[in-house]
This record gives sequence, C-alpha cells and structure tokens, in this order.
Amino acid sequence: MHGERASTGAERSGMDGGTEGPAVLEDVRAAAMRPVLETPRWWWPTVGALGALVLLGIAAWVVQVADGLGVAGYNNQAFWAVYEADLVAFIGVSYGGAVVSAVLRITKATWRAPLTRIAEATALVTLPVGMLFIVPHLGSPWRIWELVWPPYWNLSSPILWDFFAVSTYLLATAVFFYLPLIPDSAVAKGWLGPERRGLRARFCRRLYQALGGRWRGSTSDRRLLHGAIGLVAVMIIPMAVSVHSVLSFAFASSSRAGYLETIFPVYFVVAALYTGIALVVLSIAACRRLYHLEAFVHPRHFVRLGFLLAAFGAAYLYLTFTEYLIDGYSGTIDNAAWVRQVLVGRYWIPFWFYFVAAGLLPLLIIALRRLRTAKGVVVASGLVVFAMWVKRLVIVIPPATEPLVRSPLAATGVLAQDWGTYHFTWVPISVTVAATAAIPLALLVLFRFVPVLPVTEMEELAEREGFEEIMQELAGPEPPASTSAALATPRGSGPRRPTSSADATSEEGAQ
Repeated sequence: MHGERASTGAERSGMDGGTEGPAVLEDVRAAAMRPVLETPRWWWPTVGALGALVLLGIAAWVVQVADGLGVAGYNNQAFWAVYEADLVAFIGVSYGGAVVSAVLRITKATWRAPLTRIAEATALVTLPVGMLFIVPHLGSPWRIWELVWPPYWNLSSPILWDFFAVSTYLLATAVFFYLPLIPDSAVAKGWLGPERRGLRARFCRRLYQALGGRWRGSTSDRRLLHGAIGLVAVMIIPMAVSVHSVLSFAFASSSRAGYLETIFPVYFVVAALYTGIALVVLSIAACRRLYHLEAFVHPRHFVRLGFLLAAFGAAYLYLTFTEYLIDGYSGTIDNAAWVRQVLVGRYWIPFWFYFVAAGLLPLLIIALRRLRTAKGVVVASGLVVFAMWVKRLVIVIPPATEPLVRSPLAATGVLAQDWGTYHFTWVPISVTVAATAAIPLALLVLFRFVPVLPVTEMEELAEREGFEEIMQELAGPEPPASTSAALATPRGSGPRRPTSSADATSEEGAQ
C-alpha cells in the first residue's frame, strides 16, 4: 500500500516521468513521511512535558505583568539582564539553520540534501521565539504597539530598526522553508491516501493541496523553483548579517562602557552563526535518532558541520580577545573597571566557564581525530549552545550594573559593593526554560505535518549525480558494503540500520 502511494506521489510530482522510481527513492519517501504517518509512543508524553514547561513560562510572564519587572530581578542598578541576553541568544541561534542551508545550496554541496529541511525548520521556529522576548523586555506588553503603529515610531531608536530587520528576516526564512516544500507536497499528498480518515488526515491533504498549488513537476516548473530558491539563498545571507548587526547597535550606540564597542556588529554576527550551527547539529542529531534517519544522515555529516563549528569558534575567540585587550589596554577608568570585574571580579566564573566550554573544548574536540566523531560534535554543540548563552549574560549584565558615580577606589574594583547586582528569580528562569522548550515542541508539531526530509531534492540529486556516488561521499572514501543494502529495503518499510561492523561502529559513535 505504501509503495503504491509513493509511486502515485512520484507520478504527480513529475520526478519519475510517470514511472515508478528506484526502490531506494521509495525509501527516502518512506523515511520522510514516517513522522507524518506514524505516532511513536514517545510523542505525546514529550509534547505534553514540553507544553507544560511553556505554560509555566506563560504563567510566570503573567505574574510579571501584574507585579512589574521587579519580580524578575530587575532594579535601578540592573536595568538590562536576562531578557536582553535571551533576545540576543534566541534570535542568534535562528541564523545558523538558514545561513548554513543557504551556503550549502550556493556551493552546490551534494551532501547537504538530508540536512536542509531540518536546518531550515530550526531557523523557522527559533526566530519567532526569539522575537517574543521583546514583550517581557518592554515590561508593559501594551507598549508593543509603539513598534508596529507608525504614529509611535521613534526612527532614531535602534530597537525599532531591529524590529523591522528581524521581521523582514522572518519573512525571508518562511519563504526559504516554503519553496522546497512545494514539490514535496505533491509527494506527501500521494502518500496520504484516501483510506486514511480523521481530522488530521483531511487537514494534511488540504494543506498539501494549498502548499503544492499548481506544481506539476515539469522542466519549466523545476527551473523556476530552482531559480527562486537560489535567489532567496543569496539574499538571506546579507540579511542575516544586517539583522544581527542592527541588533548590536542597541548596545553599541549607548554611552556605557562595555557597550560602546565598534567591534560589536561583527562580534554579534559571528556569535549568532556559531551558536546557530551548534543548534542545527543538535536538531539533526535529535531527528536522526527519533525518526530513524541513520541511513540518510551519516556520522560524516556531523564531522563536516563540526569543521564549520570550529571555524566560527576560533573567530569568536579572536574577537573576544580583541575586545578585552583593547578595552583593558586603554586604561580608561570605565573600561578598566568592567574588564576587571569580568576577568577577575564578580563575573569571573561565568566568563571563564564560557571560555572553556564554548571556546577551548569544542576546538579541542574537533582538532583531535579520536574525538571528532558524531557523538563528539554533538557534545561540543551542546556545550556551545549553553555556554554562549552564559556569554550573552556576561555581555549584558556587567555594563548594566557598573556604577555611574564612583570613587577612585571603586573604579579599580576594590569597592565591589558600589556595583549593582542582579539576582535570578523563578520568573525569568521559567520564561527562559519555556522559550527553550518551545523550540523542540514546535519542531515536533511541524514534522507531524510536513516531510522531515527534502524528498524531491534528494531525488533530483540522485538523478543528476547518481545515488551511489552521493552515498559514497557521505560515508567516506571507503563506503561500507552494506550502504546500498541499508537503503534498498522493501518499499514502505523505511530505511534499515546498517548491519556491517563498520556501520555499527559509526552508528554507536553517532548516537
């Protein structure tokens, strides 16, 4: 039955010229549609737990609206803190998925195919979550109208221009996710046969009909689609750079030491790409394990993404060194005071935690061949995502708590009591955890309605490049003998796990 539906989907998409494709391509369709057609036992408990965390965060925000920002630990000496760090961090991680996918598409890297849908979906769900931190950041939620209603616009405010830039980038990210989904909708509609009844099945059929539009899979359709995807891929890279540059202007245009940095635009862009790639690695690893995509997402994918991670990690370490060297060497009272507090003062623990966990350890893992495995890259990515969030706190809180009126002793950091303090409360912790839980929750829900793999793109690469050559590139110079056997399973059964000892070793490292 599945094989018949897959064949019908191929005919409707025009990819096989009206004939049934190879069995390996049927397995691509089976794996891509598995999250849509099947409901694993873990799905509902996981969605319930993540939903509960999101509801807890909403309840905490309601308490903050009722009682004010004071319940979130804010005070006159700490006017910026965790919400501003969350805003930068969550918007930043969204860039990795879209930019990585765009770069790989532009460079025509054939190994990208199984990763693009997951990467683009990660970007699509994380960006709105990051944008929502504007609301608790404002304190009074009704002031959001000042960002969207022209009479209230303050055109001299970096916050307003950042809102415009992020909104434009969100639209581009949605288009970038949607375009490759057009031909896949025809394939998905063929797999979701009429014998499947129920509200969700009817909704999915109508959704695929709407997404697919008038797609017929002709040569002109494909040429037009490829041109549109290429155009958006080229546009989305400078858009990502401009968005996080504008976000940094909210800090760099201030007059406080620690924020008044000309290096901030580049600093913020590199940080966004660094954490974004790390989040893409975690999303791909989770989807690979949960949806059994081992035959398509190889350990070599993680190693190659690890090289990108190491490149941006080294660049961010260099920029960090440059920032603290210049401010510390300048010897001015304001700059010397906050540099001292960050490096050896009250904020030394979070700073050096970032330096080791997000700076040295990921580079060490990627540099050592023994540790440069799929599991090693996943561990390094987890360290980067968390430690870079801590680094955003180090960027935001020390300058916000530095005293504006001080004595000479306080300027050197001797009188630490003159500095303001910020203490975490359950309110910002709950809101931050809720936003973190909303990302996997949104991905789980999204892949209940759309294929997790870019079916048409993988089929086209198989037609142009040859399926065996692509698998050889993914598996390494000497692909295991069971690679073809792992993919050439009976139709509708989905990909099997590799059975050779070489594959078994790779799978253990990846998981």
